[in-house]
Amino acid sequence: MYRKWTFGKRSYQLGEFPLLMGIVNITPDSFSDGGQFYDAQNHDPAPAVEQALKLADEGADFLDLGAESTRPGAEPVPLGEELARIVPVVERLASQTDVPISIDTTKAEVARECLQAGAEIINDISGLTFSENMPAVCQQFDAGIVCMHIKGTPKTMQQNPVYKDCVSEISNWLNERLEFLKQAGIPHERVVVDPGIGFGKTAEHNLALLSSIRELRDLGRPVLIGHSRKRFLGSILGRDHDERLAGTIGVSIALAEQGTDILRVHDVAAISDALKSWRAIRKQPATP
Repeated sequence: MYRKWTFGKRSYQLGEFPLLMGIVNITPDSFSDGGQFYDAQNHDPAPAVEQALKLADEGADFLDLGAESTRPGAEPVPLGEELARIVPVVERLASQTDVPISIDTTKAEVARECLQAGAEIINDISGLTFSENMPAVCQQFDAGIVCMHIKGTPKTMQQNPVYKDCVSEISNWLNERLEFLKQAGIPHERVVVDPGIGFGKTAEHNLALLSSIRELRDLGRPVLIGHSRKRFLGSILGRDHDERLAGTIGVSIALAEQGTDILRVHDVAAISDALKSWRAIRKQPATP
């Protein structure tokens, strides 16, 4: 079943084939690529811009920029530091690509500055709950929204997370957020939902969610999944984060089979090739 995601002057019909959101971390300490695209001494935006343009060339449909690590145990980044890291990247990138720029932040002021600089989407791991003004900022700029579930905060979320039924509890929470945002003037058509893989979940919780995409899509909104290189893959494979590409591809195919709308990934070229190959075979008629 198709879903529309509409924001600003953009409109996407989702559901036939997953779109890809490429990850660019402008941080010194993200779990996978911290420091690779961030010049801590000079706040030089060039490495992050170069990586984002590379992902766009590889087929990214959206570019997700984040300047505050949300890995398990991470400490918050001060507002001024987050702004200094990310705004120059957005300003330069927005002038060089038409691929929509998403901002991974929980701070309303960071969202405001980035939307003014040319970003179009806010990807908020808290489901727009950490900052009281975030819904109003998103409403003002007609921004696309990724509304994600988290249990706790990045610092506390992996300290023995417990659910009676994680899929139904998270689905209900996301539905409540959709209704809250609607009351705040943000129609459902502008929102994508994300169950928050790894954000206050054990490996078992993550696997339950990853096998329940159709139930999450019953909320009536497109579903985004961020599974790339994450810790649950280490639990399955016994591999470090830099050895999890094959596992990420395997999960991507399983998610595509369930109709997942958007995949948030580091390795855009590899995931894109895998999905195109899967689709080419899937479209072939079965032999008698």
